[in-house]
Amino acid sequence: MAREGRGKWGLGLSSGLCSYKRTTLIVCLLNIVIALYVLRSLYASLYVYSNNGNVVEYSPDQIRKMEESIRIRRASEPIQLLKLVKQLKHEFSKENSVVELPRAVKQRITDEVLQRLRGLKANANMSEQREAVERWRTERLEDAKKLAIVREGLNSTLSQEEAGILVRALESDWAVLSEDVGLWIPDEIIHQEHDDKPEGVEDIDMEQILAGRSLPPECHAELHTDYDGGAVRWGLTHHKESAADCCQACLDQAKNAKPHEKKCNIWVYCPSETGCYSPDIYEHKHMECWLKSSEKPRLNFRDRYSESYRSSHPTAPVRVPWVSGVVSL
Repeated sequence: MAREGRGKWGLGLSSGLCSYKRTTLIVCLLNIVIALYVLRSLYASLYVYSNNGNVVEYSPDQIRKMEESIRIRRASEPIQLLKLVKQLKHEFSKENSVVELPRAVKQRITDEVLQRLRGLKANANMSEQREAVERWRTERLEDAKKLAIVREGLNSTLSQEEAGILVRALESDWAVLSEDVGLWIPDEIIHQEHDDKPEGVEDIDMEQILAGRSLPPECHAELHTDYDGGAVRWGLTHHKESAADCCQACLDQAKNAKPHEKKCNIWVYCPSETGCYSPDIYEHKHMECWLKSSEKPRLNFRDRYSESYRSSHPTAPVRVPWVSGVVSL
């Protein structure tokens, strides 16, 4: 009986274990199904969020076509032309880059050029000045090249690095450097007098071609004449329509001047439409009217500029362009 009871208990235990395993397996399967469902739900929600964020989903065929389009576009790019343009830009920027010299070097250049110009004769013309500066530049360039190659044995206040910069400044950037140090020599203007007057025609009196009304006797007008004196009215900003109007302005100023003011007794007028020459730094234009004062009026120029004066002032015309007069106070 005991054995029979133990046998029945063993059978019951074995049956219970099988039932427990089946239950555990079913529960595991259910958990797997639930997990897959949850993962699917999360993926669906992420896909919806991506669509709401304006992210476009492309099909494999569309992606293939886009890649093919990119490949074709890259293949059609003018690579050689782009490389050439890039190279030209680099060379252009290199050629146009301005060399910046130290201030001390610029000052030495200025002093040397001035010393070379002072060594010329007093009446040296523009061409001679330009030749002197060019000779200095050639000599200085040779010295700088030697110094840039080898430093030892050369007595110079320049360092080797400064010499290399100076070589380029004197060679390719000379126009920029000369402007930077204040060196400017204008081109020489050669005036030639042409006698194109027809035969048998007498010289025309300047009185006949002076614009405006006739000059009254009290103006004492003198053609091709320039008188000196202290300025009562600055002609650069004082213009009159005619020589007669300029003379009248001088007479009116003298009449209305206060006791402590200078009275005009000299008037100088520019009748030329192309302007009038003067050895000063200003550009004198048509209709300038200078009112001057002097106890003893002194001539600056009359009739023609001398040959010696024109040699030292190559921009001077043959005849004095001004018309002027001394009035009685």
